[in-house]
Amino acid sequence: MQDSRRNFLKKAAIVTAGAVAGTTVMTANSDSSTQDETNNGVVIGHSNKKEILYKKTTEWEAFYTKAK
Repeated sequence: MQDSRRNFLKKAAIVTAGAVAGTTVMTANSDSSTQDETNNGVVIGHSNKKEILYKKTTEWEAFYTKAK
């Protein structure tokens, strides 16, 4: 009885490890730049455009001096 239980646990562990490895490989092979339901249409990548978050204007200067 102990041997059959051990063999069952060994087989279950091997099947579980194989399923985890297969899922990891499939996840690693997926292309993250495609648009589908998993990334909600957000394309992940690199851009050579410079992102401007702040532009120095008189309105911003007035806001920052009042905020201090």
